Amino acid sequence: MAPVVEFSTVPEMFDRVINKFLHDQRPMLMNKVEGKYIGISFSEVRTLIENFSHGLAAVGVKRNDHIALISENRPEWVIADIGIMKLGAVNISIYPTLTPKQIEYILNDAAVKYAVVSNQLQLNKVLKIIDEVKTLKRIIVLSDKVNVDNARILNYSMVMEMGKEFQKHYPEYLSNEQKKNKPDDLMTLIYTSGTTGNPKGVMLTHNNIVSNIKAVSSCIPFTHEDIALSFLPLSHSYERTAGYYTAIACGATIAYAESIDTLRDNLLEVRPTLVTTVPRLFERLYNRIMKQIGEDSIIKQKIFSWAIGVGKTYVCAKKNKIVFPSISLQYKIADKLVFQKIKARTGGRINFFASGGAALASELGEFFEAIGIKIVEGYGMTEASPIISVNRLDNYKFGTVGLPIPGVEVKIANDGEILARGPNVMKGYWNNPKATAEVIDKEGWLHTGDIGIFDVDGFLKITDRKKHLFVSSGGKNIAPQHIESLFLQSQFIDQFVLIGDGRMFLTALIVPSFDALKEYSQHLGIRFKDNEELVNHPEIYKLLETELSKIQKDLANYERVRKFTILSDPLTVENDELTPTLKVKRRVVEEKFKNLIEKMYADVL
Repeated sequence: MAPVVEFSTVPEMFDRVINKFLHDQRPMLMNKVEGKYIGISFSEVRTLIENFSHGLAAVGVKRNDHIALISENRPEWVIADIGIMKLGAVNISIYPTLTPKQIEYILNDAAVKYAVVSNQLQLNKVLKIIDEVKTLKRIIVLSDKVNVDNARILNYSMVMEMGKEFQKHYPEYLSNEQKKNKPDDLMTLIYTSGTTGNPKGVMLTHNNIVSNIKAVSSCIPFTHEDIALSFLPLSHSYERTAGYYTAIACGATIAYAESIDTLRDNLLEVRPTLVTTVPRLFERLYNRIMKQIGEDSIIKQKIFSWAIGVGKTYVCAKKNKIVFPSISLQYKIADKLVFQKIKARTGGRINFFASGGAALASELGEFFEAIGIKIVEGYGMTEASPIISVNRLDNYKFGTVGLPIPGVEVKIANDGEILARGPNVMKGYWNNPKATAEVIDKEGWLHTGDIGIFDVDGFLKITDRKKHLFVSSGGKNIAPQHIESLFLQSQFIDQFVLIGDGRMFLTALIVPSFDALKEYSQHLGIRFKDNEELVNHPEIYKLLETELSKIQKDLANYERVRKFTILSDPLTVENDELTPTLKVKRRVVEEKFKNLIEKMYADVL
């Protein structure tokens, strides 16, 4: 599908989409209020944006001013985002999980003049470092529950009222400012979450984002009948372009999950037709399904195995366009007995999931495809606005990230690195021409840092991160991502970090699935007072040792994990161990657990 309107900037897209659906009864945005999802209509969204944007003007926001937006996903994120852009100001989107010190660095690096924060928690972070950010003038809180007794702080209602008053005196102001917006204007700075050192501000223009919206919507069928459930952070380029701008450009409704922890409930409440997500969701869903099946009777287990086999045969037959009546009948029975119950966990009306941010194991894609849950995997990076390639619903291969999107060229360098060129490639890194020159060469090719190949049909396959390729002390090249994804399919493993660069053999840090371990412990009669005591029990180590042996039996000797350490606490975004899309910050984790890692290699001759 294509966008429902033509546009050259993101605010223009919003205006035209809202005007097209102005009298629709369905909501444009949805969020949960006092335990119930409520909708905000297209016309209401327009009014809210105009009031907020006028309010920003009344506060003193001017064209090209840098405005920080620090908030969880919610309708006000959209209101603030578009309100900022209408004035020609620049949205500096900041992850709400960052610490005050990290926020301080970004505010200073971007010379932020105004900060828009969601609640008391985010306000407190900014107040802690306000004296260290000399450019910061005012703070706006997207809530009326926060006590604002400081002249430099305004709450949401105050700004809205100021906006209404400003519009009375200057009715043409906002329209005149928006007309000045040009496709090549800087639209946003998104700071990449680096594994080491300070993050870099990726400069994206309207044209960067708009070109990506149009290309992606031509590949993936978003429509005005869709309801998208949004839970990945809007401050990340993936959710912002795919799950937000592209969905709106196609006229879809967006509902916001309360948090990643409530996703299971929110799926049932919203019953979305599409979700942009990361592979971690499917790994967890798969493990829950297999755990439940493992607890069922032998007959039910046999029925499940039969159904999955039928599903895979049916999918294969459909691809070859030869579906015999017998297999079609078997699939209908399998769907009724097994698949419908699993699909009901997603709300029961998912058309597809869009997966990105990390590699999806092909085994997972094939498993869910057999059930009737379609997963479309893509690839990109913030510096490319972010999407570079994507599988299509009618042309896909699991284990690949699809075909390049229209208008984007992709090639493989001599050393195997993936290079991309097109209108989606960033303007550069803010105030960092040296770093820009290191990733965008003189011919305009963006050096992604990923290693990949094209298969015979032109599908792009990522083999690993260039900087994450391990070279063992024996000279063997090892791609950790593929090995890690294998172990994550175990019902007893929740997180898995492979160690081994420059080492004689591979080791691993393992965060177990504590729910699965506790059930296993009860079965064996193991007593423990906390997670730390549980993971140190010999039977638990023996269990995971057996799991690893079973999973890695088909790997080459040099790819096998010889020792491992079980961690008693999960790796989290809050502790800076994961990126906002739940990828492990490998170097951070290796540094944090350096002593445990060295202990695994201590007795090696």
